[in-house]
Amino acid sequence: MGKTQNVLFIIIDQLRADCLAGALADHVDLPNLRAFMQDAVSFDRHFSVVNPCGPSRASILTGQYSMNHRSVRNGTPLRHDTPTLPGEMRKAGYEPMLFGYTDTSADPRVHHPKDPAMQTYEYPMAGFHEMVEMRMEMSFPWRSHLLNHGYKFEHYWEVYRPHSPTGDTPKLNDPALYKAEHSDTAFLTDQFLAIMPAYAEDSWFAHLTYIRPHPPLVAPAPYNDMYAPGDMPLPTRHTSATKDAEVHPFFGPAQKTASARDFIVGFHDLAATDETIQTLRAVYLGLATEVDHHIGRVLQFLKDSGQYDNTMVVITADHGEMLGDHHLWGKFSIYDAAYHTPLIIKLPGNDDRAGTRISAPTESIDLTPTILDWVGHEIPNAMDGRSLLPLLTGPVPDTWRRYSFSELDFADPTAPTVWEVDLGTNPSTSNLSILRDSRFTLVEFAAESLPPLLFDHEGVGEMADVSKDSTFVPDLTRLTRATLRHRMQNMDHTLSMDAITTSGPKTHRRQR
Repeated sequence: MGKTQNVLFIIIDQLRADCLAGALADHVDLPNLRAFMQDAVSFDRHFSVVNPCGPSRASILTGQYSMNHRSVRNGTPLRHDTPTLPGEMRKAGYEPMLFGYTDTSADPRVHHPKDPAMQTYEYPMAGFHEMVEMRMEMSFPWRSHLLNHGYKFEHYWEVYRPHSPTGDTPKLNDPALYKAEHSDTAFLTDQFLAIMPAYAEDSWFAHLTYIRPHPPLVAPAPYNDMYAPGDMPLPTRHTSATKDAEVHPFFGPAQKTASARDFIVGFHDLAATDETIQTLRAVYLGLATEVDHHIGRVLQFLKDSGQYDNTMVVITADHGEMLGDHHLWGKFSIYDAAYHTPLIIKLPGNDDRAGTRISAPTESIDLTPTILDWVGHEIPNAMDGRSLLPLLTGPVPDTWRRYSFSELDFADPTAPTVWEVDLGTNPSTSNLSILRDSRFTLVEFAAESLPPLLFDHEGVGEMADVSKDSTFVPDLTRLTRATLRHRMQNMDHTLSMDAITTSGPKTHRRQR
């Protein structure tokens, strides 16, 4: 039997990069992720190419920008013939195991309207073998687990409501109904650890996806009040929500779309006071620490079973979270907090690079090509991302990208969004793109009525739009042209490198 070649791909939902390096890093205990960074290579400028959850995971697992796969919102179908990580891993001889969820909306052209795949945006991506169903709005195995342990709840969403230990009126950071050993995070980890031992003799690929610290923000003891709200830093923001809304027309609707009260169950009249915000930020960090604890259990399992040294381990997040920054919540934004995510990769036999940190810009679409490259499988032309193996094993190539690119669609064809109503946009004009180089961030909007935004990170960064400052006209022009070239260079290449000839079809490899 040859040496096994395993892949463990972990996604943490909604974890900001600055929990590991940045504004929040000194306020949260993540010992297992930090220790893992010493065994691995970390990428300091890693960004999701699209938000929210469904589109982000579609891009991660297809290696495509959303302008190509077009699954641009939760519930928007992903074309059934799009090359995906699980589909390509099957071609490489792996059984893709899914512990968790992918939030994939299936193609209605190949499913009957009554098919369960047509009743939820949270369906698992085709090609995965769903080992444990752990979808946010379903999670039937976990629900049964709670019921079997004697927990009582009339409706599922009561599970996400803080419960007072004394029977008094619940506080924001009161614990969850369940104990820590019965949480969704603990349950998913227990299932993974219970199932995986028998797979040690063969090469395997497992995708493990943690819901937390995604809201609702409720945590079991001791994570619910592990961090004191008074010790939390206040968000990065202007002195009032009005001043942040005045930065650009996009932000008024953004403030209406999500608020602090939307992030916790049972507090409908919650005011966004500093005390409230700091308390919710503390619960968020407590949930992050809980996930860290259980990732530590997974990594220890690999070590104890002798598989750590022959397993590629990828740990990242699908997107970030505003957490009150700029008076915003969630991920429907243009700021780095919503897109900047951790990325840590350990390659077997790459010990001399352990602890390395890379500042070159990387994108979420790079992960699938990297995994395929490592297992020796050809990267399909349809994938826009680039393998990170050269960066993992040596100096950053001179030809590496100089900027990162992200997109956001803020329309809804079923019912107009606040943006569409307030700004007069439609599904074709309710979208934006973000280009970030080493100094600037340019945000460009599809609607002609919406001006661009330009942030200078050598100045005050995202605290001021400098697009109207004549000093920056050359930079605005340069970055606008770069955005146009980027879109032109990354148009869908599914079949563009193929040709039908008199001697049959021919395929040429895409240059990235």
